[in-house]
Amino acid sequence: MVRKPGSARFSVSKNHMKVLLGKKIGMSQIFKDDGTVIPVTLIEAGPVVVTQIKTKETKDGYESIQVGFEKLDPKKAKKSQQKKLFKHLREFRGLAGEYKIGDEIFADVFQEGDKVKISGTTKGKGFQGGVKRYGFRGMPASHGHKHVQRHVGSIGQRYPQRTFKGLRMAGHMGDERASTKNLKIVKIDRQENLIMVKGAVPGRRGTLVEIQVGGDRK
Repeated sequence: MVRKPGSARFSVSKNHMKVLLGKKIGMSQIFKDDGTVIPVTLIEAGPVVVTQIKTKETKDGYESIQVGFEKLDPKKAKKSQQKKLFKHLREFRGLAGEYKIGDEIFADVFQEGDKVKISGTTKGKGFQGGVKRYGFRGMPASHGHKHVQRHVGSIGQRYPQRTFKGLRMAGHMGDERASTKNLKIVKIDRQENLIMVKGAVPGRRGTLVEIQVGGDRK
């Protein structure tokens, strides 16, 4: 649902593009009436406030809205955050005509059974080798192979005497933006602004996630 400043909540049509920011709490499970176990991820979803609207008529040249999540305490905010009212600000395309500045969006903007796309930052795993990073099987453990079981193998050639870019080698793993599509909303707690989504979503506990209805939006 969306609440306009100084007014009660009003219903949103099914064709309304729904977006929300939330914080991943962790994973749990719920049981259906027939005893079936459903693994779910709990997300503290919203409320978010529309802080900016861009249209084609403005200098930006495209339509979008900017929403803020988690209000900042001015006493605890860093110097670079003093002019911001929210800890997190995110922009969503193509929603300029559906919201106004100051609108508040809550978890019940979604409905149970909705299919959503959830985006976040994956867990950082530091510097890893090719076996863990890409699933290489490594070298044989016999016939003269010593201390090279987890090596990646040949990475070059006699010409042009250099290593090509893009080869799968050891390097930084994780801490990347990732999206999971077609996740089903199993349950919504409208009082606590909680959403239970079937399955896993990217990121560790406490990270920011973006929730959008439909799995085809980029």
